[in-house]
Amino acid sequence: MAMTGLPKVLGWLSAGLGAGELAAPGAIGRWLGVPEGQKLIRVMGARELLSAAGLLGPTRGKGRWLWARTGGDAIDLAVLGRALRSPGARTGPLLVVAGLVLGVLVLDTYAAWND
Repeated sequence: MAMTGLPKVLGWLSAGLGAGELAAPGAIGRWLGVPEGQKLIRVMGARELLSAAGLLGPTRGKGRWLWARTGGDAIDLAVLGRALRSPGARTGPLLVVAGLVLGVLVLDTYAAWND
């Protein structure tokens, strides 16, 4: 995939994640076994939508948005690690999500380094 295409793909990924997190934070929290995390899930959704706007908008400054996504991925992994220690947490879904976030972190870092 050409580097011009990867930031756009990551932008659409952010748009989808952000929309889902804003639309259904309760369902996501229940699925992960951390229903008290709804407010944080909404904040994460807003951050994703902001990243999407930056990556899907004008072509200047994509690298900054890619590094911001990388930082967001690291924060997400820390939040997921904390959620794993919550009473009632669903370990399976949390580990799946953490694995996906780790994969996206690799893509975001690759895209940021090659911007």
